[in-house]
Amino acid sequence: MRLRIYIVLIISVLVSSCGEYEKLLKSTDYDLKKEKAKEYFETGKFVKSSELLGQILPRYRATEEAQDLNWMNAQSYYGMSDYLTAGSYFKSYIDQYPYGKYAEEASFMGAMCDFKMAPRAELDQQSSMDAIEGFNYFNSRYPMSPRVEESRKLAKELEERLVEKSYLSAKVYYNMNQYKAAVVALANSLKEYADSKYREEMMFLKLSSLFQYAENSLAIKQKERYQATLDDYFSFMEEFPESKYSRDVKKIYQQTSRFLKIGDTATSQINIQ
Repeated sequence: MRLRIYIVLIISVLVSSCGEYEKLLKSTDYDLKKEKAKEYFETGKFVKSSELLGQILPRYRATEEAQDLNWMNAQSYYGMSDYLTAGSYFKSYIDQYPYGKYAEEASFMGAMCDFKMAPRAELDQQSSMDAIEGFNYFNSRYPMSPRVEESRKLAKELEERLVEKSYLSAKVYYNMNQYKAAVVALANSLKEYADSKYREEMMFLKLSSLFQYAENSLAIKQKERYQATLDDYFSFMEEFPESKYSRDVKKIYQQTSRFLKIGDTATSQINIQ
């Protein structure tokens, strides 16, 4: 019996609360809506806060309170994990108040919203690029901010994700036996991310792609493509003379040199494991 009474009381309170909120939404008392929006925000009721703020912001647009209300609105959407909307409001705040009291934090939070939306490496990385741009802008505009170090770390994390994305995209062509496309993609990735942790593997895949491309070419095209393979072989061995791919690289060299009729003297001059 007591349990039923408690349940009835809880339901009554919830119904009463919802009824009061619905009345508040329909009310024309904007000062009351403003105070309730602040109260909801401070207690973490971000949905209700944002709904009320959406109704009253036009009314307070030209007032001294506009900055605080716009800032609260952006934070409410961030609190709801609606990073797309929150990001747009943080950036809108900066546009409206470039020297406002929340401008520094809004700049960081705008980039943070893009960071939150950045997907895993296999997917489109536009949000990652937007976040990197946002963090770099923040660091250049607010170099003395206590959040600069955090901003740099987050940007670095995203840059590594872009490197991985580039590596995975190039590797797809290789795995699909699209060797000409693989050579182009791998070369572009190596050029753009010269210090990539995947550099050794990508250089090997590029060499292997050149070799496979030459192998499967028309006879009239093979000589120049084997020559390109040989050139790439020397570049690889110069950079990675003790590579874990040395055995496969040696086989590529031997077959390439056999086609080009290169003697074994060249082999002895290179340290091949």
